Amino acid sequence: MIDGLKIVKTLLGDNALYADLFVEKKRYTHIHRESFRFEKVEHAEDKGSALRLITPWKQHMLSTNCVDEKKLLSFAKELSNNLVFDKENFFVKVAEYPFRIETYPDRLGLSEKIRVVEWIEKTTKSMDKRIKQVRIIYRDTKQNVQIFTSTGDVVSDQRYQLLLNLLIVGEEDGEIQTSYESIGGFYGFEYLTEERLFDFIRKTVYRLQGLFEAKEAPMGQKTVVLAAEAGGTMIHEAIGHGLEADLALEGLSCYKGLLDQEIASPLITIVDDKTLHNMRGTYAYDDEGTPAEKTVLVENGVLKNYLFDKFYAMKYEKRSTGNGRRESFRFRPIPRMSNTFIAPGNCEPEDIIRSVDDGLYVLKMGGGQVDTVTGDFVFEVLEGYIIEKGKIGEMVKNATIMGNGPTVLKEIDMVGTDIGFSIGTCGKDGQGVPVSDGQPTLRIPQVIVGGKRKEP
Repeated sequence: MIDGLKIVKTLLGDNALYADLFVEKKRYTHIHRESFRFEKVEHAEDKGSALRLITPWKQHMLSTNCVDEKKLLSFAKELSNNLVFDKENFFVKVAEYPFRIETYPDRLGLSEKIRVVEWIEKTTKSMDKRIKQVRIIYRDTKQNVQIFTSTGDVVSDQRYQLLLNLLIVGEEDGEIQTSYESIGGFYGFEYLTEERLFDFIRKTVYRLQGLFEAKEAPMGQKTVVLAAEAGGTMIHEAIGHGLEADLALEGLSCYKGLLDQEIASPLITIVDDKTLHNMRGTYAYDDEGTPAEKTVLVENGVLKNYLFDKFYAMKYEKRSTGNGRRESFRFRPIPRMSNTFIAPGNCEPEDIIRSVDDGLYVLKMGGGQVDTVTGDFVFEVLEGYIIEKGKIGEMVKNATIMGNGPTVLKEIDMVGTDIGFSIGTCGKDGQGVPVSDGQPTLRIPQVIVGGKRKEP
């Protein structure tokens, strides 16, 4: 371990409120296979450091691929004019996780990972002759970080990520359809059992097959039921980003100034929890060395908190919620979500479906766009079904749902007892971090559904 105490002492000057040093060593495998050939195979290491100063109210950061103590001291002097602070003792915190990894991916040979990717491709292609293209992306990451802060903390953390993406393209009579699925999280290689992989493939192929038989989605106002299996994509986009402190407190969110006010149905409680077992957004400490916690954002419809990093917590005299995250040492930490979800309610999912006479059942969400200032959103539906007289009917294609986040949150009138999660890499300010989003089955009484078929 480098002498981070000496470097941070050198970094912090009389005009600075805070300083830290972030040191990262990352080892990863990235395999991209498409159409029976490898497009990319990387098995590499990356390392570097970032020095940061906070002054009222700016952040000054220098990043480098250097982890040499002497050079970092030199950079610190340049950044701070060699002014020092009086913190003499650091307390070292070593991250611990309440779950185990059985098979560390970084200890396996590349051939084993390639074997799994090739098996997925062969199995997928054999399931339907209409499948013309199969794309698989496998990625595992081991990230070692050390964080030294001017408040006297040293954090040592070791994080793992395992990610598997499958995209298939099919063609029948000139019609082209695609299906996509993703699995992974804070797991070891033991997560990729044959049973789990086969279910992963089957689900993706089944969706593609259904789209060839699906009818065009109807347009108009509909009652929409979002299945727990759909994950929390809409919640992530429609409200999650709007509760990140940099947006919420700087006039870029429709939730600015609404603390302790009712912003959602009393049935809605929204949580950001970094401590969940094995989730893609899980960590023991954020990238500023703040301990992970469960943060209640909305409780029974009332806005209780925003997601803070250290900079915005200091600026607005609040407490960091442990949401200061960065993609790597090349980026500054900013407020980001982790595992964000709507808590389960009291309605059985079957009862929610039975309550709808004419609506849309959304089993998987796609991409979309959200205006964080107004809350307006548009989302693609990758897998959806008509609901007729309380029963799930035909599959539809080319559906979108459009609405306003604050309005939808207030109108949700049934919340299921179940919960499901989706995973992804959330992009913001040019950098991406791993996240999970979740929700129970939800009923939204009235949302605009876009499609190609007008109602009679």
